[in-house]
Amino acid sequence: MAEALTGEVNKTPLYDKHVAAGGRMVEFGGYMLPVQYPDGIVAEHNHTRNSASLFDVSHMGQIVLVAHDHAAAVKALETVTPADLASLAPGEMRYTVLLNRDGGIEDDLIITRPVAGQAEDGVMLMVVNAARKHHDLRYMQETLEGAARIEMRPDLALIALQGPLAAEVLGQHTDIVEKLGFMQAAPTTIGGIEAVVSRSGYTGEDGFELSIGHADAEALFDLLVSDARVKPAGLGARDSLRLEAGLCLYGHDMDDRTDPVSASLVFAIGKNRRTEGGFFGAEAILKKIAEGTENKRVGIKFEGRQPVREGADLVDVHGNVIGKVTSGTFGPTIQAPIAMGYMPTDASSVGSPVTALVRGKPISGAVVKMPFVQNHYVRKP
Repeated sequence: MAEALTGEVNKTPLYDKHVAAGGRMVEFGGYMLPVQYPDGIVAEHNHTRNSASLFDVSHMGQIVLVAHDHAAAVKALETVTPADLASLAPGEMRYTVLLNRDGGIEDDLIITRPVAGQAEDGVMLMVVNAARKHHDLRYMQETLEGAARIEMRPDLALIALQGPLAAEVLGQHTDIVEKLGFMQAAPTTIGGIEAVVSRSGYTGEDGFELSIGHADAEALFDLLVSDARVKPAGLGARDSLRLEAGLCLYGHDMDDRTDPVSASLVFAIGKNRRTEGGFFGAEAILKKIAEGTENKRVGIKFEGRQPVREGADLVDVHGNVIGKVTSGTFGPTIQAPIAMGYMPTDASSVGSPVTALVRGKPISGAVVKMPFVQNHYVRKP
């Protein structure tokens, strides 16, 4: 299935399955995707927390970088990301950010070094955000020209199976589950379908992302949802789950003017690279690590049940606007309104009071430690 031109609304290979299952389709990142199914967002959210849900994330960009050897691939990517990629073992993954020359975030992404036999030495695999994938491709091609070949893989689909029972479900079809820990990946077959499986996701729960050919997407969808423990879930639940997990959404919680320190993403910068630098914007970013930032991304829990949405002003005890909400919802698991936003660093310690204005009405809250809900990633020793 070929991808439509940028600017047109695309359909993933699972579009017909979503419609048949009663999905309410909306445009997101240039694709028609289900925002919810008949049971509703809260039911899908809770099912993911208690069992296993299937998400269509085929709109994400799957990009391949090819250099003449692994060292060259690392050198190229470490120019535009602050991750420590030199220490990646085959089959390991890193979450990091794609930086511009000023140290702003062009996108966040996951980079994987394939296992031996999956691809030749010098190949690195990337998953980037849907709305940024064509931008990211052009940006890396132009910036790293001559250092590596970088290509989109529009022939691939991506399915996420997330939840505490995801491992049991997937384990009925492949033995790869027992071999992978969080942020590890390897190829396998699932019901006869060739797939690259990563133990990762966007929900805070244990789970897997399955990269497959477009032609196999419907068959894999049918295989997984035939299990009574699995239900399809849409964008609404994906958003509330990721917010409870304290995870950023590009274009909302960060953009190309946001640096990773202010975004509270210092963990995405390799420890050795915090001293060595060598990446775009390193001087400015390392200075902020050392000296601090004026503002930072924080988590906020509000009183009552009124959701505080993106764009709401944050004010101090004197009514002065000090920040803005970048993502907000009512957390079904935490049973309270939660949000992320930017506030002055000197007013953002855990427990600091903050008020949001929702259509002029003050909603009291306080800064809390993220994630809002404890994650349940499964790590291998």
